[in-house]
Amino acid sequence: MPPHHWLSRSHPLTLLLRPVAWAFGRLRALRERLYDFNIFRTQKLPVPVVVIGNVLAGGVGKTPLVMELVRRLVHMGYQPGVVARGYGRKGKACQVVTSRSTATEVGDEPLLIAQVCQVPVAVAPNRVQAAKALLAAHPQCNVLISDDGLQHLALGRDIEIVLFDERGVGNNYLLPAGPLREPWPRKPRCKTHLVLNHVTRSLADYALDENGQRYPLDTLKDQILHALAGIAKPEMFFQMLRDQGLALASANPYSDHEDFVKSNIEKKLVASPSVLWLCTEKDAVKLWVSFPEHAYRILAVPLMLDLDATFLSVFDVTIQSLILQQKTV
Repeated sequence: MPPHHWLSRSHPLTLLLRPVAWAFGRLRALRERLYDFNIFRTQKLPVPVVVIGNVLAGGVGKTPLVMELVRRLVHMGYQPGVVARGYGRKGKACQVVTSRSTATEVGDEPLLIAQVCQVPVAVAPNRVQAAKALLAAHPQCNVLISDDGLQHLALGRDIEIVLFDERGVGNNYLLPAGPLREPWPRKPRCKTHLVLNHVTRSLADYALDENGQRYPLDTLKDQILHALAGIAKPEMFFQMLRDQGLALASANPYSDHEDFVKSNIEKKLVASPSVLWLCTEKDAVKLWVSFPEHAYRILAVPLMLDLDATFLSVFDVTIQSLILQQKTV
């Protein structure tokens, strides 16, 4: 949960931290000016780049949006790839995700994207390095999506998509007095700058096992069900399950990007050998590998997004224009 003072402009801690936030803002402004004057260089890549990010600290649901737009690009006939930092993994080496990669090596979200969307994914703290590695390994890619990286100004971009959740801009202060990574409204770093203030999220009406077999949620209502979630907002996932008419014997929240091997989840799995466990897809890519003897009763429920038609229209037209420009260069 985000700190309570991030929602109040008069909270004592907010007032105490305002000088630190002011200093943080000055440093951010200086960094941006260094890029504006080409002292720090922004690198343009040979394919269109879409950056999906947020100005709020913490998770706002970027990865589901990345996956939704990747599927859309594939449906439109393009060959997208994804770059990400790989938050929560061990090590910082640049890696292209392969069929042998694990969440420990590349991060749970990049692994999820690669497995579910079946597109090339590369991870590195330096998004430009990740992008170059991905294009070298998969030269057929003709558009890249960066999962996060809005503030990674070294990465040139053609479309910026800023995602918000129900918090809005909070108290509108920069970190650590407020939730903002940068001032809002922000200075766009490319011509097309799209803002998603509200995305309708819902769960699919089915769950998946490790082999991709679907189980309609209606058929699970008479089962003993436990749920777990290692995401930014686990209670939201649990409530969505209940909204589908599922009675949960327990709801077990974990930290975002939870390392389930180090947690007590195995004890819970062993203690309840005859029940089903429901989790998010992000959790499942780790659980199925970490606990293969229990994988058959761990089911993932996909998250669905309902995106604004106007937003999708602008996205489609802009991508088509960028691809056309690329072909004529």
